Amino acid sequence: MEELLDWVWLRHHNILSWYVRPLFILPYCYFAYQRSLSGLILTLLLLPTTLFWFPAPDNPSEQVIKYLAWEFDFLVNGVVWQQVSLVVAVVVFLWLLALTFWKRSVALGLVVLNTGTLCKVIWSIFFGGEIGQAAILPSIVTLGICNIAVYFIWKRKFA
Repeated sequence: MEELLDWVWLRHHNILSWYVRPLFILPYCYFAYQRSLSGLILTLLLLPTTLFWFPAPDNPSEQVIKYLAWEFDFLVNGVVWQQVSLVVAVVVFLWLLALTFWKRSVALGLVVLNTGTLCKVIWSIFFGGEIGQAAILPSIVTLGICNIAVYFIWKRKFA
């Protein structure tokens, strides 16, 4: 089992996985809008697989190495109330996101999506300091892609 975890961990150093994982928000929102509980569950089950979709980089960036080391330390050796707060925040975010799209409130869904991403960036910087800045670009780029995709899908369907 340890070998498998090491294999996955090395692949998680590929920055492409940092950009792909947040894009799972799109099918998640789609399935919520379609009121498909099985689609939501499937999306959440497939999400962690993005950790190992890409090959381990030959030369991972120093910023990625430092961020993942900090993140690992936070999750394994961190303060329990901070770990629990993070889990609760992620669950609340996903629940609110699904709820807003389930109720077909695309505008409010985008507010939740943008607020959640902003909170993730703030959390990374607040707890990770300079190292936490590694999460900014992937978060902002994928947020932009999600906003544009939702806008065009919404416009095409209802304009």
